[in-house]
Amino acid sequence: MTARTVALDAFDTLPVDARDRPWLALAFLPACVAVAVYLATNPYPAYGAGLYAQIAAEIVANGYHPPATIPGYTAEGVPFAYPPLQFYVFAVLLDLGVDPVTVARFLPSVAVVALAVPAYLLGRDITGSRPAGAAAATLIAVNPQILEWHVSAGGVVRAFAFLYALASVYAGYRAYATGSRRALVAGAVLFGLTALSHPTYTLFVVASYVVLWATLDPSPAGVVRGLAVGLGGTAIAAPWLAWAVATHGPAVFTAAAGTHGGVGGGAALLAGELSPFTLVPLAAATYLLARGDRLLPAWVVVSELLFKQPRFAYAVGAVALAAVAVDLAGRVPERSIRRSLPSSLWPSTLGSARETDRRRARAALAAALLVATAAAGGAALAAEMTLVSDPSTPEFLDGDDREAMTWIASETPPDATFVAVGDAAEWLPALTDRTLLVGPWGVEWRDAGEYERHLEAFETLSTCHSAACVESTAATVGAAPTHVYLPKGQYTVRGESTVTFGTLDRSFAAADGWTRVYENDGVVVYRSVRTTAD
Repeated sequence: MTARTVALDAFDTLPVDARDRPWLALAFLPACVAVAVYLATNPYPAYGAGLYAQIAAEIVANGYHPPATIPGYTAEGVPFAYPPLQFYVFAVLLDLGVDPVTVARFLPSVAVVALAVPAYLLGRDITGSRPAGAAAATLIAVNPQILEWHVSAGGVVRAFAFLYALASVYAGYRAYATGSRRALVAGAVLFGLTALSHPTYTLFVVASYVVLWATLDPSPAGVVRGLAVGLGGTAIAAPWLAWAVATHGPAVFTAAAGTHGGVGGGAALLAGELSPFTLVPLAAATYLLARGDRLLPAWVVVSELLFKQPRFAYAVGAVALAAVAVDLAGRVPERSIRRSLPSSLWPSTLGSARETDRRRARAALAAALLVATAAAGGAALAAEMTLVSDPSTPEFLDGDDREAMTWIASETPPDATFVAVGDAAEWLPALTDRTLLVGPWGVEWRDAGEYERHLEAFETLSTCHSAACVESTAATVGAAPTHVYLPKGQYTVRGESTVTFGTLDRSFAAADGWTRVYENDGVVVYRSVRTTAD
């Protein structure tokens, strides 16, 4: 803890006061801008949450008891071993009659905006500066690498997990900095909510608490505080953990842990070529370490090394950059600040009144910079999200997909099985109640090797240019579908855009054993005449 740390005792009852209101408003501004840009440029949700929607539907159908298996994803279905909290939220919305695609489009935005609160509080308290708190929230809100994983469809789980995780870390910071028991209890409850939401964010909280203990209070009492949070959160998640182990066995967790980069994936990335975006948080950490800070440099390095997903290091790096800005701002000569402000804002009085006016002038400059950053960040996001090959928020389905899936739900037999080309595949079981034979979604909970085989098969068949290629690739995982679902024109594969130019459609039209049964402007469906499904 440095000399810049806020005296938190005044916030033991409530972590904000009237002086925080304008800065909190500035913290909310970029998040609202980012959400508005996303919703304006994405009439359908980015990425996929089809499996999530199917899980929620199964929860409703099972009377809100957790289902053991989620049907529709591979012939055998996939185990339900995901942390369940957000799926129950999704289930309640479905039960109220909300369309699953609408939930996937709008619900993540709620958490993205709410994230501004713990981001602001962390930045404020670690740096001792309210403008820095707003700056940290701003940098998190407009960072495309952070935003894309939370505002998109998967944010129905990830965005809320991140919200709970950051809030738990903030409570832990207050507990270590002040000894507040209320903060300790809050940290434990929020850690429990994180554990009930997403395993990777749970690990982020655990790693963050280790950093807090090592840098703020490396004492036996500090160990007890950390254990209290860990045991308290585990107790909250214990009923779900007990059910999952009893239903699927402990191997279900080790299977999933071997996928998606695993633990320590960031170290492998650092061993390769470093991107400029990775270097920025590390440079900020190096600067702060040279200034005598320990918390933020350690937190940045741990986040970089532990997680393959850069969003964690970028979020921590946002707080580090805000701390660097505070330090550098204190070194700016008064005459330089005077030149950057209108004369009406610069103090002309003497003594304490002059010092008050000087602080107000600096605050006005900081507020202006934050508004400008929010505007520039929003413009950059809008430019990126409107690209034909939108790299940050690609949509996995569109109106043509919805039309085709509505037809499938009403016009194909319940035992029809599908292989689908492109990312719309994830939504097919959830929107049609039919089985998708090839795809990685949820398979990680069954077996890491099988997950990799399904992932490779899905990626390969989604870039095939012939019917024979699709059939042979599907056969590598034992799939012999009654139907194939083909996009026409542009579509995405794992978020990356590709175009068929009709090659695959023409190949199936000419191939023996297939007949076209449905077509619209963007989708064509073929049925196998070798089966008796129809």
